[in-house]
Amino acid sequence: MPSVMIVEDEEALSLLLRYNLEAEGFAVEACMRGDEAEIRLRESQPDLVLLDWMLPGLSGIELCRRLRAREETERLPIIMLTARGEEAERVRGLAIGADDYVVKPFSVPELMARVRAILRRAKPEVVSSQLKAGDLELDRETHRVRRGGREIHLGPTEFRLLEFLMTSPGRVFAREQLLDGVWGHDVYVDERTVDVHVGRLRKSLNRGKAKDPIRTVRGSGYAFDDQFAAK
Repeated sequence: MPSVMIVEDEEALSLLLRYNLEAEGFAVEACMRGDEAEIRLRESQPDLVLLDWMLPGLSGIELCRRLRAREETERLPIIMLTARGEEAERVRGLAIGADDYVVKPFSVPELMARVRAILRRAKPEVVSSQLKAGDLELDRETHRVRRGGREIHLGPTEFRLLEFLMTSPGRVFAREQLLDGVWGHDVYVDERTVDVHVGRLRKSLNRGKAKDPIRTVRGSGYAFDDQFAAK
């Protein structure tokens, strides 16, 4: 599922946004300080950030500037949330690198539409119902996987693991990152469990002489082979 980080110090608004985003199928992480958000964004990167302008610790506008200055987050979609509605302030927010600018109070349905519109442009793979690479197809709505027209039956964990890897082809995920992304932050699972499920997934996907779409990076983790579609 697509992930959103809410950086907002108004607790009631943060809870409202979390409720609506989770109802729309998003994974949500929230924090109330700009400096805390900067630390978390160095550890893991969501698909989009909802960023308040005025924050304790580090202002939203300064956090946006720092994110744009880092190679890892220079293309991270950011929507600024602010009570500053003057044209000069909107121009400043967009000039510093925000992808969109929403003035409080705002319509929650409109904000949800803006979130999806930006993700469709910036990361279509996280909102598309179907993921495809080579002869491999994954349908998020029906929870079906096909390879070369043949249906592949996967358990729920293997399905989530394949989906997670396919949304970021070529990116190497450490076992700890896969545990957080597939099993969740609140579930304790040994890192060796990742190897077991990757093995099961490979066994289901790779019949006969079929190419393996999952790449093992020794000492680092696993990746969906970004050259798989060309093979």
